[in-house]
Amino acid sequence: MSTTFEDQDLGGAEFTNSNLSAAKFDDINLANARFINVNLSAANFEDINLSGTVFKNIDLTNVTIQDANYEGMRIDGILVTELLTAHGKRLA
Repeated sequence: MSTTFEDQDLGGAEFTNSNLSAAKFDDINLANARFINVNLSAANFEDINLSGTVFKNIDLTNVTIQDANYEGMRIDGILVTELLTAHGKRLA
């Protein structure tokens, strides 16, 4: 079954116990959206703005991050830019 929503205002919509597997989201505003108990395994994120986003209790097993801006990003309170700088110095 396939449903297409185009040029729709679904602000404030709530999806509960819903199957959105293989759904495609293009040019979508999800600012202030909340994702709780969501399975995004094998999802693909491209050209995404996650500034100011908080990730909590996340499984990042085998996640790959490429071509990202890490300014101000922290993992467990540690600046990622500092980790990358330290790692680069260790490899030199």
